[in-house]
Amino acid sequence: MTSARAYDRGLAADLGRRDPFPKKVFTRQLSPEIIRDRATRARAELVNCHFCAHHCGVNRLAGELGPCRAGVETKGFLAQVEVGDELELVPTFAIALSGCDLRCDFCITGESSWNPRAGERLQLETLALRGRAALAKGARTIMILGGEPTIHLPAALEIAAAMPEEARLVWKTNAHGSAHAREFLDGVFDVWLADYKFGNDHCASRLAKVPDYTQIVRENLLWAAEHSELIVRHLVMPGHVDCCWRPVARWLAAELPAVKVSLRAGFWPAWHSARHRELRRTVFAGESEAAFQLAAKLGLNLIP
Repeated sequence: MTSARAYDRGLAADLGRRDPFPKKVFTRQLSPEIIRDRATRARAELVNCHFCAHHCGVNRLAGELGPCRAGVETKGFLAQVEVGDELELVPTFAIALSGCDLRCDFCITGESSWNPRAGERLQLETLALRGRAALAKGARTIMILGGEPTIHLPAALEIAAAMPEEARLVWKTNAHGSAHAREFLDGVFDVWLADYKFGNDHCASRLAKVPDYTQIVRENLLWAAEHSELIVRHLVMPGHVDCCWRPVARWLAAELPAVKVSLRAGFWPAWHSARHRELRRTVFAGESEAAFQLAAKLGLNLIP
C-alpha cells in the first residue's frame, strides 16, 4: 500500500498538474444484498461487541451495557434534510442515530447523542422513502451520523442497504471505531466525514473521557483516506488552538496533505461545557484567525 507521504511526493513530481489537490475517485461497488449480509453478521457480533475502540466486549444481546450504553435496539433522533454541513455535501438527508461512545462535554446534541434510548425506533421502509424523496427534491447526499453510528453498526448497514443505489452515502463519524468495524464498512460509503477533535490524549481524556485517542483516530483517518473519499473536520475550541488544532494541522500536513479539511470556528458552549473554564465562551476572533492562518501556512486543503 502506498503511504500518504509517498503518494504526495508522486503528485508533487507531476509539475504539469493544474489541481494542487488531485482527487481519488471512489465509487461504491457493493450491492444491497452484500451490505444486508454484513448487517446480519454484524448483529450476531453484538454478543461480544468490539465495534468501537473501547473494545468492551459486552454481550449486548443479553442486555449488558458498555461505555456507550447501547443495547440491541437502535433509535434515531433526527431524519431530515440538513444544510449546515460542508457545501459539497448539502443539502443532505441526515439520519442521526442516538447514543455515542465518547462523552464530549461540549457536544451540541448531548442529550440525544449520549442517550441511545432517545428518539424513535427506525423504520427502514419509511427512511428509504424519505431518502428517495429528498434526492428527488435536490438533496446531494444521504448522511448517517449520530451520536456515533459505529455503535449501531448493524442498523447503520441496514439503512445503507435500504437507500437508493444511486445515492451518494456519507459516513459521519468521530473516528473512534475499531479496525473490526472498518471491515464491515469497507466499500459501503462514498465519503467519510470524520471528526479529529483533539490534538493530544490529555485533552481527549479530560473533555471526552476517552483514552488513547490520538493513535486510534489517526489510524482510522489513514485507513479512510485509502478506502473512500475523506473529509476531516476540526472544530476550533476556545483555548485549544495550540494544544489541539496545531498538532492536528501539522499531522494532516505531514501524513494526509491532500485530504479535504473542514475547519470550523462556530463553537458554542453547549451541554456540559461549563464544567471546563475555557469552554464557557465562544471562540475569540484572534483564535479563529490564528487557526486559519496556520492552515494556510501548512498548505492544508481547506473546504467550506
